[in-house]
Amino acid sequence: MALIGYARVSTDDQTTAAQMDVLRAVGCATIFEEKASGASRARPELARTLARLSRGDTLVIWKLDRLGRSLSHLLEVIEDLRGRGCHFRCLTSPIDTASPHGTLVLQMLGAVAEYERSLIRERTRAGLAAARARAGSVATPS
Repeated sequence: MALIGYARVSTDDQTTAAQMDVLRAVGCATIFEEKASGASRARPELARTLARLSRGDTLVIWKLDRLGRSLSHLLEVIEDLRGRGCHFRCLTSPIDTASPHGTLVLQMLGAVAEYERSLIRERTRAGLAAARARAGSVATPS
């Protein structure tokens, strides 16, 4: 019945140090760390983390969006854990996946994380469109 930690940042210029400190402080002896987008499902260290978990173990993360930004992916991982007799714990949004209430909270938080990701994509597309429009309206010298 081990606590297994997973820490993730999205870019090479970010650090997992703060996440690692908190995960160690709560008792995670084994912690996997990764630099990869949360939108990507193909994350080697996450796969290693999940493979390391055995019945009775708990996957511990600092923040829900460290596990993933897609609601379907979050629920897929949690269902896999539950099916294997493992547990899930989020340190900034306490979730007990063993209870129906905890599962509801997880689904609601996952939906918010997915919404946040959609807003980021929308703002990025709007910014790119505005930049293209500005570039197209620049008069060329005769």
